[in-house]
Amino acid sequence: MIFVTHAIPVNEPGHPAITRAMLWDGLVQKANNALPFVPSMTDCVVTARHSDTVFDRDIVFKGQPFTERITLEEPHRVVFTRTAGPVLGTIANEIEGDGSDLVLRFSFALVVADAPGGSAGEQQHADQMTDSYRGAVAATLDAVRRIAGGATV
Repeated sequence: MIFVTHAIPVNEPGHPAITRAMLWDGLVQKANNALPFVPSMTDCVVTARHSDTVFDRDIVFKGQPFTERITLEEPHRVVFTRTAGPVLGTIANEIEGDGSDLVLRFSFALVVADAPGGSAGEQQHADQMTDSYRGAVAATLDAVRRIAGGATV
């Protein structure tokens, strides 16, 4: 199993101030349509809504198809549970801190199909994936900042 966590401060000098509510709204938008937020994603379609806070979506990430169950835990966490695809597991987008000390943290606990735990194949995938997922944290925050600045994504 691959475990990765990465956090970045939300409010940095030179960028629009982001409130917890603004960051939450951005994460909800990302959950519904990740294309403006995740550069490596080329398709994102909500396929079923189970409630106001739980829905399924199909995505294509780096050319590979996945199905995810999304759970919105307002106002602090969005959980993406991969239920189908070559890499299964859980991804969490979490808002930590308050006010000017907000932090956006992405955490991943993933299993690569056809790669035994601790194997060279799993490690190779982990190395390739880590940079992509860290980039997704920065791209998500950049999209939220664009929204805060009045842009439409």
